[in-house]
Amino acid sequence: MRDFAGRSVVITGAAGGLGAALVQAFLKTGARVLAMDRDALALERLQQAHPTSDAKSAPRLLTRVCDVTDAAACAAAMAYANQRLGGVDVLVNNAGIAHRSAFAQTRLEVLRRVMDVNFFGAVHCTHAALESLRHRRGLIITISSVAGFAPLIGRTGYAASKHALHGFFDSLRTELEDDGVGVLLVCPSFIDTGIDKAALGGDGGPAAQGRKTTGGQTQPAEVAEAILAAAQRNRRQLLIGSTAHAAWWLSRLWPARYARIMKRRLQAEIFPPNT
Repeated sequence: MRDFAGRSVVITGAAGGLGAALVQAFLKTGARVLAMDRDALALERLQQAHPTSDAKSAPRLLTRVCDVTDAAACAAAMAYANQRLGGVDVLVNNAGIAHRSAFAQTRLEVLRRVMDVNFFGAVHCTHAALESLRHRRGLIITISSVAGFAPLIGRTGYAASKHALHGFFDSLRTELEDDGVGVLLVCPSFIDTGIDKAALGGDGGPAAQGRKTTGGQTQPAEVAEAILAAAQRNRRQLLIGSTAHAAWWLSRLWPARYARIMKRRLQAEIFPPNT
């Protein structure tokens, strides 16, 4: 069992949604948290919502504006964590964006943007924090998705970015396990966050709203608590929600059936009947 009291936790995409819920969950354990996000105003609101220190004590919540697609900015952020928190015990790669459009109607720069944020953002932060994580026998938590192990119609770039995370971090785990560094891949289904409202369309602008979900949506706080429990138990992978569990088994045991169900439930939002 891992104990996070007094440990240093860095969370990307921390200003809202699941990221903010993870900040709160780790603070409750007694951890010290560096919350990273591109949105400076949202980080200010997060800081105001968690007054975790006074003038006589060291802050338990720090914030830093950082674009994870910028490798140099990620390196500077981890150096800041080393300076202010003494190192990195836990890195949570949570920052991500979505897109929703058929591949034939999707510009290549949209796919590159999704890969830059979802995949290379996690790689940048992990590379910058790696020395500290190895020295402190730390933990890497990476937020993937059902789309990380199964196909998802109308989201080719998103699914590719999440599949890439699995290939990278499952491989990295084997390189780091002898150093005592854990790697946890988290695969939720649908979470009630704002990521879909900010999803990119095929032209790079906002995607049309009205996403359908399968099996309902889980609240961020519930997901954060499940992630924390899995991290404490040194789990390697976490499926969250009945939809994620069903997708995991069905996509492996009967992939053609899984694809038919997915298309039937989601195809209309990508290819409306009257288009």
